[in-house]
Amino acid sequence: MLAFGYTLVPVAAVFLGSLAAVLRRPSEAMISAMQHLAAGVVFAAAATEILPQVMHQASPAATLIGGGLGVATMLALKEIEKRFEGKIALLGAIGLDILIDGLVLGLAFVAGARAGLLLTIALTLEVLFLGLSLATELSATSRSRLRVVATTTAVALLLPAGALLAVPVAQFPPVVIAGFLSFGLMALLYLVTEELLVEAHARPDSPLISAMFFIGFLTLLLIEEMLG
Repeated sequence: MLAFGYTLVPVAAVFLGSLAAVLRRPSEAMISAMQHLAAGVVFAAAATEILPQVMHQASPAATLIGGGLGVATMLALKEIEKRFEGKIALLGAIGLDILIDGLVLGLAFVAGARAGLLLTIALTLEVLFLGLSLATELSATSRSRLRVVATTTAVALLLPAGALLAVPVAQFPPVVIAGFLSFGLMALLYLVTEELLVEAHARPDSPLISAMFFIGFLTLLLIEEMLG
């Protein structure tokens, strides 16, 4: 249940992001910088907390099966996003994305409290961007700012729902847990390489904006070292 409490932090970030979007949308350069920063933080969390847990079990079968399912799930999600258009499709795609984020966050807490805490920081930045994006899209077709913020926040509640799905995993044998963590690792790497960085590079870029990726990576490393 510790993971459930921590998921309220990213949910609050989505609420604030949607509120900012309906009041005053950030510039394209600012959004790109945020995406680079989030990508760096998520990548650091995956590399320093989730990957070592997977390798510690030294189970090639669990790594292959869990990782393969993770890749297949994320690619399937990408195809769903391509095939459907409109507001309902957008809500569905982002909802599935957030649900998987919640599942991965829950799996991180299965690996350990520190891993969960660091991934909470990483995913808070990521879902903050999702809140901005969704609220901006909904604002184009809705005149009610309250409805836009309420709808975006409601979708964010799928994050704690996803985290709850990971609770039973803690009861499985370590080798099975390693498979689930491999699934989460692939989902995080997909998030960084196929979503955050791809969308960031489609916006205005500069050396300072690109440096935000490394700033995010180094910041999470420093936080990890300070936590001991």
